Amino acid sequence: MADASQGQSDRKISADRGETLRTLRNLWPYMWPSRRPDLKRRVLIAFVALVIAKLVTVLVPYFFKWVTDALAGEGGGPSYLPLFLLTPIMLVVAYNTGRVLMIGFNQLRDALFARVGQYAVRQLARRTFVHMHQLSLRYHLSRRTGGLSRVIERGTKGIETIVRFTILNSAPTAIEFSLMAAVIWYQFSFVYVVIIGITIWAYIWFTVRASDWRINIRREMNDSDTEASSKAVDSLLNFETVKYFGNEKMEADRFDTSMARYEQAATRTWTSLAWLNLGQTVIFSIGMGLCMILSARAVMAGEQTIGDFVLINALLMQLSIPLNFIGFVYREIKQGLADIETMFNLLNVAPEVLDKPDAPALIVSDGAIRFNDVHFHYDPDRPILKGVSFEVPAGAKVAIVGPSGAGKSTLSRLLYRFYDVTAGSVEIDGQDLRDVQQDTVRAAIGMVPQDTVLFNDTIGYNIRYGRWGADDHLVQEAAAMAQIGEFIDSLPDGYKTPVGERGLKLSGGEKQRVAIARTILKAPPILILDEATSALDTATEQEIQSALDQVSRDRTTLMIAHRLSTVVDADQIIVLKDGVIAERGNHAELLDHDGLYAAMWSRQREADEAAERLRRTREEARDFFPQKDTADPV
Repeated sequence: MADASQGQSDRKISADRGETLRTLRNLWPYMWPSRRPDLKRRVLIAFVALVIAKLVTVLVPYFFKWVTDALAGEGGGPSYLPLFLLTPIMLVVAYNTGRVLMIGFNQLRDALFARVGQYAVRQLARRTFVHMHQLSLRYHLSRRTGGLSRVIERGTKGIETIVRFTILNSAPTAIEFSLMAAVIWYQFSFVYVVIIGITIWAYIWFTVRASDWRINIRREMNDSDTEASSKAVDSLLNFETVKYFGNEKMEADRFDTSMARYEQAATRTWTSLAWLNLGQTVIFSIGMGLCMILSARAVMAGEQTIGDFVLINALLMQLSIPLNFIGFVYREIKQGLADIETMFNLLNVAPEVLDKPDAPALIVSDGAIRFNDVHFHYDPDRPILKGVSFEVPAGAKVAIVGPSGAGKSTLSRLLYRFYDVTAGSVEIDGQDLRDVQQDTVRAAIGMVPQDTVLFNDTIGYNIRYGRWGADDHLVQEAAAMAQIGEFIDSLPDGYKTPVGERGLKLSGGEKQRVAIARTILKAPPILILDEATSALDTATEQEIQSALDQVSRDRTTLMIAHRLSTVVDADQIIVLKDGVIAERGNHAELLDHDGLYAAMWSRQREADEAAERLRRTREEARDFFPQKDTADPV
């Protein structure tokens, strides 16, 4: 059993190392940007500055030795130095000047490399952001927005850490080790080099093993952090729903449960870091102590000066800085890899809808739409559309109605090419949407959805989103056509009025008008109205409907409707049921047919009449029992 466990452990370590090498290969284009020769020059100059700093670092302890020997009356430095530098005061000045140069060149390195690191962060963050928008709607419906944003946030920080440490610290630190070993061998003996070599090997071995152990704890902490962030964002986005049901305590408890797991993992992370730092200190102190004991015995035997004892101590102290930095670099790189591995996994998710190589742009001449024997499913065991065929002639208005789950909204998603059909085809002006560029398909279609979600910006920004770059006059014209211009002008800040998160500062009707204005500004030849008035009251619905009628004039329009009163003037009404077309015809024809559509129409009329009777009864009650004025006197 022990052998099997060891084998599994070895395979896991091997897999982790393979993942590390693959991630570093993926990062290389950002660490050495091929399209930016100016950044390459910065990397090279920064590397030269660091090498100079390492050379000065090795030289500085010698000035300390020479000062010590001069003060102890045992000489003051090598004969090849100018005499004015051999005085204790000048040697002290030289020592401190060397320290300034050492730090100065290191800071120059950081300053030069700052732009390279930030460029890498921006490029990879942008690539991830663009890739997320290329992924299918199916992927985003199954993910949590808060979790995705946290993955990108941690990933970009991890990129900066890895790029900076990999390029500017790993190789130069190895150079410094080599220089220190050569100096100690020359100045002292090979025994010192052996002791230091064993110390470094033990230090690195311990650091690597302990860091590999800690990385699993870090992953657990990241997972808990992502879960807590997702729940917090989800709860805040649904603030009103939480209030409706009085579930503030339940939401707080769910969040606290996730944070409790994060607390435990974070505590283990910091505790393990303390043990790691202690172990590193013990290992290095043993090696340093052995070297100092050898030097102290040599001084007592008259084989070395006091300055030599000070020199070996100073060299080892100088060595401890990059040695400790190697442990820090390894930990940061491993932690950075843990932070960005999810980001790279995200980048490895293939988009579900892809353009064919050299696919042409969609050419819209008339805007005619055709669904030809369309089959589609999200899950193979649950087919949604089962051979749907119909046409929307250029400039015509076709409505899709039917019970919930019949596949109405799926038709709009296929037309927008959020998904590709399982079988059959969707065509615009005879062009199969799978054969043309999907961005040109979406550019030709305007959408007014049932649930309008606005950006947390101004009204003007949200209207101009339909055609970015449109001037103020066009924005105002679109608002006027959508019958919201007067309302915007009545606001103190006009078009600069913030709409709040998801547009919550506006009413449902106002948000719908903004969505209509946005679509008007886009001026598409094809229009989709996806239950655009189903969530509105009757009066607001009538107002919005008049604006929609104006928008859809002379445009090929596909209406997906819940309220049948909005489709009575459609050129053709298609009734979907269980993924197939149950009926088709205009309003009068379908009523005469006395089938599913007629039954739905009858039920909605009865519901509307009952709602109207209830409204009148309430008005009569208010008139008969007028409310008393309970306001406090001013």
